[in-house]
Amino acid sequence: MPGSTIVRAAIFAAGAVIGGGVATAVASRKQTPPRPSPAASTGPAPVVELEHTGKPKLQDPSVVPSTVVSTALKYGNPGPISDALVRQGYVAAYDRRLRHPAWTAEHLTQASLRAGKESNEVVDRSKSTFTEDESLPSKFRARLKDYFRSGYDRGHMVPAADVKFSQTAMDETFLLSNIAPQVGEGFNRHYWAYLEDWCRRLTGSFQDVYIFTVPLYLPRLHGDGKWRVTHEVIGNPPSVSVPTHFAKVVLASRPTSPATPDVLEISTGAFVLPNAIIPDEAPLESFVMPVEAVEQASGLTLFSDEVKATSSHICKTTKCQVIVRKFDDAQKKSQKAIAAPK
Repeated sequence: MPGSTIVRAAIFAAGAVIGGGVATAVASRKQTPPRPSPAASTGPAPVVELEHTGKPKLQDPSVVPSTVVSTALKYGNPGPISDALVRQGYVAAYDRRLRHPAWTAEHLTQASLRAGKESNEVVDRSKSTFTEDESLPSKFRARLKDYFRSGYDRGHMVPAADVKFSQTAMDETFLLSNIAPQVGEGFNRHYWAYLEDWCRRLTGSFQDVYIFTVPLYLPRLHGDGKWRVTHEVIGNPPSVSVPTHFAKVVLASRPTSPATPDVLEISTGAFVLPNAIIPDEAPLESFVMPVEAVEQASGLTLFSDEVKATSSHICKTTKCQVIVRKFDDAQKKSQKAIAAPK
């Protein structure tokens, strides 16, 4: 299994700044946690879109002369387009080229995790099935056949266990637009599931928990001294990319005291795991990376500079330790119990 040192070096080669750490100052004034979506770019950029007439339209005419736009894009704007997916329990951006999410975002609270138990609706994971996302253009969708005999699990980016408040919400986590290829034994069914469980347990210590899940493609040092990104592609024809790593980036908030409910203590942290077998005994803290490293490796802006500067590292405000639970074994036992003759 690639160690944390290798992961750090890979992110550094991707352009991340490692070693600076994360500021440990606790917010001393009111902080508003960011919404679960990436911030806009800090600088102006020439964004062009097509009008319903099919003609190109410049959103900011001061950036690029309209004559250039109308000439160069006379027969269409090639993109790229990031499909924004808004579901009952999460928000995501779908990458048409890689055929999996670029990122997913969710907001957890004790109340949201308890909602399914308190409602009259019976939510049953066994009723959810993996489904192609028909909201996406046909030629850019991941398909069920792409994963067939691929050797990889259909790994949830937003886990079904996070959205038990309705059957529809749980079903939406089984859309292939929320899925990426993951190593099964030792990762998706084990250590990755432990990390997802740890994220849910944060709601016991914090009022609000925001989670970004980000597939990553990190370079590896080869024998000739050069760094290269290499990854597998599955499907027939090959179209679904297999990430080399996955990141969980969390922001958790809670009032600094009962007397000041509007003054929040903010904690943040990022964990980068290789898409490989990870031993159960591996310490969670060995996968800690600066949030900035994940942002620079992925090209995303997850939190504002102010939030990052005034937040504590989450491993200093709570225990960063997974609980080893055989989720897949429990699921198998449950399925056997259902199938057993009465």
